[in-house]
Amino acid sequence: MRLSRYFMPTLRETPSEARIVSHRLMLRAGMIRQSSAGIYSWLPLGLRVLKNIERIVREEQDAAGCQELLMPTIQPADLWRESGRYDDYGKEMLRIADRHGRDMLFGPTNEELVTDIFRNSVKSYRDLPKLLYHIQWKFRDEVRPRFGVMRGREFLMKDSYSFDLDYEGARRAYNRMFVAYLRTFARMGLKAIPMAADTGPIGGDLSHEFIILADTGESEVFCHADYLEFDPHVGGVDYDDDLQPVVDEWTRLYAATDDKHDADAFASRAPGEKALRTRGIEVGHIFYFGAKYSEAMGATVQRADGSEAPVEMGSYGIGVSRLVGAIVEACHDDAGIVWPESVAPFRVGLINLKIDDSATTETCERLYSGLSSSGVDVLYDDTDERAGVKFATSELIGTPWQLVVGPRGVASGVVELKSRAGDVDGEIPIDSAVARFAG
Repeated sequence: MRLSRYFMPTLRETPSEARIVSHRLMLRAGMIRQSSAGIYSWLPLGLRVLKNIERIVREEQDAAGCQELLMPTIQPADLWRESGRYDDYGKEMLRIADRHGRDMLFGPTNEELVTDIFRNSVKSYRDLPKLLYHIQWKFRDEVRPRFGVMRGREFLMKDSYSFDLDYEGARRAYNRMFVAYLRTFARMGLKAIPMAADTGPIGGDLSHEFIILADTGESEVFCHADYLEFDPHVGGVDYDDDLQPVVDEWTRLYAATDDKHDADAFASRAPGEKALRTRGIEVGHIFYFGAKYSEAMGATVQRADGSEAPVEMGSYGIGVSRLVGAIVEACHDDAGIVWPESVAPFRVGLINLKIDDSATTETCERLYSGLSSSGVDVLYDDTDERAGVKFATSELIGTPWQLVVGPRGVASGVVELKSRAGDVDGEIPIDSAVARFAG
């Protein structure tokens, strides 16, 4: 993409309403714009990041054996009355009526709807287990939306649901999602620590939140300091194997959110310098809730002996749009965003230092064409701005790599290669620049 044609309305000044780093940088980088309190339009740069995160989430859900579907955003209130949650959920639920006077709602979550789909489609234990997921926009009418996309009213979420015959099967599904979440966040360059958590309005008696440690996090968390040394990359996973050892390894030390914190247990299991009391950002939440919804809504299957049994269920959420803000909170410096390559809107920023120099521009055009045809996401700064402005823009939006082309380098047959993380800064031959990123 040529920057001269790209819609990226950056801001030099920080908007007064932005109180945390991610909100400030996302506004300044031209990623989002607020349309009303807690509701944002995603501009091209932000949407590219959102799609990259969505892709990683989808790939890891598919690898874990989940099957994707898509449920509607508007749900009938009667399903929620069946489960007993319609009146209990609170004012965060946006309740509406259609033109025929039927009570409807803008779904804040999908346990009732997916249970209805299941009960009308699956009748035998032979059709179990099932893991279903979708990625969809949701709405919760927060009383005080804040922190940009970190605590908005409208948000993109992945939620998956497991259906099993018994607790043992449900626990295997829970473990699958536990491991899939570790892999998902690691691919985004994050270390998300699973912490014992309250189940909230979802219900159930087994739950973990996946937390990124950050000073700006809205949750107080308590964990063993050794988690900082854990390697989040879980490679070579066979989801048909017993994954309990992986779960046991990640839960053997103390880690809990404030809702589940036990001061005495914390003192004994994380003594002295091992006690880490800090703040964190929730990026995922998994629940096992047994037959809470299947019993209430009649989602039963026939066992091998002919008897009927309510299915055992779990639900597993990842805040896709929330992750954009969380990654910025974890990956930034004074100049701007420092995207991990896996989620960056563009992998390479190609900077033309002298647009009116024919040799420089010809070299840039050749590099731009070569990178683009090789499938490399490249943002070519072909504007006539000063060099300082170009560098500031590239650093603000967080392009992981810069290829800097100027008359002096072109005359010597080289371009400057810089990494946004600051660990690479040198010259490479022009002829090898495309090969450096292709493939």
